[in-house]
Amino acid sequence: MLVAFSVAPSGTGRADGSVHDAVAAAVKVVRESGLPNQTDSMFTTIEGEWDEVFDVVRRATEAVLPFGSRVSLVLKADIRPGHTGELTGKLDRLEAALDDLG
Repeated sequence: MLVAFSVAPSGTGRADGSVHDAVAAAVKVVRESGLPNQTDSMFTTIEGEWDEVFDVVRRATEAVLPFGSRVSLVLKADIRPGHTGELTGKLDRLEAALDDLG
């Protein structure tokens, strides 16, 4: 299973609206989980089994709670039983398809 999620506090009281410290706290939880993951400018994606992935999402969300009066969580999941290595496998297949197009 792949889960892409974004978690951010609101009601931070910061004039500039920056949430990078809170996001860093969430990403730290993900990276320490040992699950395959990657972070880009919008989402963090993790790969694993249902219970382990959602445990990490829960803990990452809890890590953001101290940074604001509420937390927003956006989540998208690709549930494909029996498949692993999809964090990079999907991209490899995309690149191959692009190469085939010339």
